[in-house]
Amino acid sequence: MIIKNAKKVLEIEAQAISSLIDTIDDNFTKAVEYILASTGKVVVTGIGKSGIICKKIASTLASTGTPAIFLHPAEAAHGDLGMIVRDDIVIAISNSGESEELLNILPVLKRMGIKLISITGKADSTLARFGDVVLIVHIETEACPLGLAPTASTTATLALGDALAISLLNERGFNENDFALVHPGGSLGRRLLLTAKDMMHSGDDIPLTSGESSVKDAMFIITAKRFGVVGILGDDDRLIGIITDGDIRRALEKDPDILSRKAKDIMSRDPKMIAPESLAAKALNTMEMYSITSLFVGSDKKNIEGIVHIHDLLKKGVV
Repeated sequence: MIIKNAKKVLEIEAQAISSLIDTIDDNFTKAVEYILASTGKVVVTGIGKSGIICKKIASTLASTGTPAIFLHPAEAAHGDLGMIVRDDIVIAISNSGESEELLNILPVLKRMGIKLISITGKADSTLARFGDVVLIVHIETEACPLGLAPTASTTATLALGDALAISLLNERGFNENDFALVHPGGSLGRRLLLTAKDMMHSGDDIPLTSGESSVKDAMFIITAKRFGVVGILGDDDRLIGIITDGDIRRALEKDPDILSRKAKDIMSRDPKMIAPESLAAKALNTMEMYSITSLFVGSDKKNIEGIVHIHDLLKKGVV
């Protein structure tokens, strides 16, 4: 019975969202256009469960390129209306459209000349009558068997808020780099803001040796620098290859005297590199693509500036 009830709730809520699809019309377009044309912020207001949904919508708008805040309507009536200025847009949400705390501030918004986007389940409600644009979120039934707790209605309203936010994101051309700027503390922000230069080891830490040096010397450098790899330089100090600790082990299996050979004899040619200004995300993608754990950093193979290891990405939270 528990599983049956749970599935029933999900079916009702899924249907509530699905039924919204056919309601998206010119009013939705007008709401998006009002917000795009505004030089102010979006103020999202509602009370109770609707208020919680308002907070999520405001947060989603703010993180996808549309400045937005949540305003508690009861607090608004006691001074917080001062947060709203003439160029702002207000989104007011109430399933019944008759929430007293919300209705108390609507006349003031009208006197201020504020554009109002009303989101409600009742087309004939007071909130709908006040709206410059009205978006109806009508549901057949709540998932709550008592028909009392807002469930399907809040889920549908949340989905409509997401539709608004993503429509605005697309219209603004908001991209991953923009997203990273407002999410610097998240893993995506680190992937999109950190560069190879930010993470690389430089100077004496770079494992490099001449192609004329012995494989034994190359092995000592690999051990000392602890990157599992050494870069091999040609006569003009250009990076011509790499040797990994795995390369040396495999070579020893075939030739016990390999340690006395020249490094250039067993190196892998055309090593992968990354430019200093390249993003951490590109470094990670390159390592994944070629199944490697280190990348030399430089503007070209004659100018090696550093090395990045997969552990550096892990430490920075990029992976």
